[in-house]
Amino acid sequence: MSQSIPCVLMRAGTSRGPFFLREWLPEGDEARDQALIGAIGASDPLQLDGVGGGSTLNSKVAIVSRSKEPGCDLDYLFAQVGVGHRSVDMRPNCGNMLSGVAPFAIEQGLIAAQDGVTQVRVFNVNTRSRIDVTVRTPGGRVTYEGDARIDGVAGTAAPILLNFLDAWGAVTGQVFPTGKRINIIDGIEVSCIDAAMPLMIVRASDLEVNGREKPAALDANNALLERLEALRLQAGRMMGLGDVSNSVIPKPVLVSAGDSPNSITSRYFTPRKCHASHAVTGAIGVASAFALPGTVASAAARAPGRNSLVVLHPAGQIDVEVEIEGEGADAAVSSAALVRTARKIMQGELHLPDYVFSRPETRVFTRGAFPSKAITIIVPTRAGGGNDTMARIIAAKLSPLLGREVVVDNRAGANGAIASEYVAHAKPDGHTLMFGYVGTHAMNPALQTLGYDPVNDFEPIGLVGSSPTLMVAHPHKGAPDLSSLVVRLKHEPGCFSYASAGDGTPPHFAAELFQLNSGTSMASTTYEGAAPAIANTVNGRSQIMFPSLFTAYSLIRGGQLRALAVAGPNRLNALAGVPTLAEMGVPGVNVMQWYGLFAPTGTPAAAIERLNRTLNEVLADPEVIERFERHGARTEPGSAHALAQRMKADLSRWRQVVIEAALAPNESRQITLE
Repeated sequence: MSQSIPCVLMRAGTSRGPFFLREWLPEGDEARDQALIGAIGASDPLQLDGVGGGSTLNSKVAIVSRSKEPGCDLDYLFAQVGVGHRSVDMRPNCGNMLSGVAPFAIEQGLIAAQDGVTQVRVFNVNTRSRIDVTVRTPGGRVTYEGDARIDGVAGTAAPILLNFLDAWGAVTGQVFPTGKRINIIDGIEVSCIDAAMPLMIVRASDLEVNGREKPAALDANNALLERLEALRLQAGRMMGLGDVSNSVIPKPVLVSAGDSPNSITSRYFTPRKCHASHAVTGAIGVASAFALPGTVASAAARAPGRNSLVVLHPAGQIDVEVEIEGEGADAAVSSAALVRTARKIMQGELHLPDYVFSRPETRVFTRGAFPSKAITIIVPTRAGGGNDTMARIIAAKLSPLLGREVVVDNRAGANGAIASEYVAHAKPDGHTLMFGYVGTHAMNPALQTLGYDPVNDFEPIGLVGSSPTLMVAHPHKGAPDLSSLVVRLKHEPGCFSYASAGDGTPPHFAAELFQLNSGTSMASTTYEGAAPAIANTVNGRSQIMFPSLFTAYSLIRGGQLRALAVAGPNRLNALAGVPTLAEMGVPGVNVMQWYGLFAPTGTPAAAIERLNRTLNEVLADPEVIERFERHGARTEPGSAHALAQRMKADLSRWRQVVIEAALAPNESRQITLE
């Protein structure tokens, strides 16, 4: 069963997506959002079941209606639909999609076209800002043919002029929502600006890149992406946006010098992937930060009046005309204009699948059926790490099978105890789950007394997968091989620092066992999770780490980390040339990391059985198996009992290790919050 709605698919600027009149979509925000998820095909990372393109650039939607605002012609509501997860974010704006709004509205009869050009005042509902849009309409009809060229799009088309009138501070209420033009987050200077789009701008050089890299190179730099995301999450809170882990704003931007005094080079992230060219709203924000004094992007002081600036991006450049009022500390941007193009690709009916209408407001369910609402998977680590990546892969596949949205909620802190205690005390109805792992359910409880019991407070659902642990080093600041490392440490104890993801985590246990069994001593730095720990090993602040292969594999392949040894009994097929620690004379370091789903104790058996059955179906999916294997992990479908046995056996094992090795939480260890 499916529902058909009218739709126009357009290329607008350097984005692409469906355009709808508001009346074409279901009534009510909830039903509307579910329709958009179905239209784009958000449940699948490749978006095969919709018109999305597997990228945030092609997962955009424009909803247009006659304006209710005085002095405006059209209301434009922009929606950023999830890629691989069922979400709709209406906090950002999109200037590229904006360029298609006026042509679309004219062709749908909302606006009467003039002979020659037609100017339309658009009210952006997301940011409550106004934009004057000028479209070519010879003979009173929209034309897409013309000689304007924009970088990132093949060929030429009719120019569409966008003049942003009041986009400064539109989302947060202030151009500089933190109250400062430069803030320091984890030792890095950033500028948080709200100019058409909330941005967090960082100098590329401060993150050890030159800012002119191609998007593919930046996307392959996992440490950089993790560092940017960690900064972005903190910037979001400082900007008053709250927890932005499930939002695309603020967008992170790397800036560096341009080719002339009036140009600046920008790499714009969406936010976990570098834009192939550049967002229009992002260009407005970057140009504003470039034009105003006192930001990380500032150049020479600008004179009041119209300034022609250039934002250089991977596919070329965007020319922005910025109007400045005042001078020095009183300088402000009053408007900005630029040229885009658009093209109608196709028009017709879009068929929405029935499974997207899965929430209570949009679908009728049998009373008492499970699940009856969205399911939340609590992840005990920050976004960007191995646990988070696995959880999101699983969540995206569980959602369509369960007929409910499955949300990933990162609750890092206290080495997993915060998330564990939260789930242990959650309502036991199957709608709040824990993405537990060996750290939360065996190692940390073995090391210290916690506010939860891993056995008595949880109902196991099923294993998700496992990944071996490696000893890795910075390729230049660490030792070239394990033998050299041991020799150096015995002659200069503490000359190398290892990165820990927190007391009671696998990287901590493996490092302590290595030191105990090799007779060496390393300095240590503790981070809030594996993502910042491995990021700071990549940048050299720590030289050694014991991450899971799932977390480190892409960095090893990219040459950003050197694999020294396997912290397990056998060599790995993925890294056949890397010896085990035992082979190199350091026995007793066997750390296998496993991951599983848990529910609070008391969750009905029927819910546990349904979740286990669905989880095993996901783990048998060839795409999931391939994605796990690509990162050096394996899926492990099985029964809830199998997870319970694995957890109890490891808990007993690590309690014995703690006793024999005399391990204890090290409160004197240097703590670095990342």
